[in-house]
Amino acid sequence: MTTTTTNRLRRALRREIPSTVGLLADEQDFAAMRRYRTFAFDDHTTYLKEVEGLLKTLARQGTHTTVALFDPDEYASYCAETGLDPDHPASRCRFTDHLATTGARVTYTGQPLTVLLPELVDTAVRRATWEYATTVLATAGDCPECGVDLGRDAFDRATRLLLGLLDGAGTGTHHLVCSVPAADDQLLAVLHTTRDEHGTSHHDPTAATEFAAVLAAGIVLASPGGLVLRATRPGRPDRLHGWRLADGTLSPLTEAEVFAAYCTDARTGEPLPPEHGVDHRAGFPLAPGPHEHRPGAC
Repeated sequence: MTTTTTNRLRRALRREIPSTVGLLADEQDFAAMRRYRTFAFDDHTTYLKEVEGLLKTLARQGTHTTVALFDPDEYASYCAETGLDPDHPASRCRFTDHLATTGARVTYTGQPLTVLLPELVDTAVRRATWEYATTVLATAGDCPECGVDLGRDAFDRATRLLLGLLDGAGTGTHHLVCSVPAADDQLLAVLHTTRDEHGTSHHDPTAATEFAAVLAAGIVLASPGGLVLRATRPGRPDRLHGWRLADGTLSPLTEAEVFAAYCTDARTGEPLPPEHGVDHRAGFPLAPGPHEHRPGAC
């Protein structure tokens, strides 16, 4: 076998070996890694340029590459649990391999880092939100009065509420946001959906499940959350609707409350100018499901 043939076969084999690149997304995480003597970089901007160059090289070689979010705190915990020296390149390699199956990651398809980084962070936030919400549902227990599985019941109720929202929104493109306070954080779920003239909704089923899980977590926690829906149809002003999460269901906000919610700066409380070409509408009623369990109603 000639040297040329050997090199060609090795390149072909390399293309069939997937690659995972661990990425320090922000400067704070990057600064945390600089405490390790074997970490070669001292500038985050330079680091990102080198990572992007590596990704492009792997793409040119035909390698399937995923990018995983590298969290320094998780890395330190992983090394402590496995007995690895955190100040060693091989340990970082082992942790990156671990992230390939357990961490937040996206597939590299040639997108610039300005696109990939927000996508990766969003994936990590969605993953953390999903894990928290499902933990809340799994540990909710049973109703002490009637024995109903509170987590399962809340998820079923949230699913019915979501279907009611999609039915009531009608045809067009819809953007739903559910916000639920939990512990020291805020659970946030987003769902983009399109409803055609035949009444069929088209959306990512995973995103819909995540959305229902966050809404269900708010029901279990009895959190004073909220939900907003933006409905878009060609040639018409966008419609904004809103609901308040209370007592295990969604209660419609009035038109004035929807206007106030959208035209107030959440951080400062100062009024904001209304968005041009947008109608602020009251939330529409959502019918309760049959034999619905309500907290304290047994």
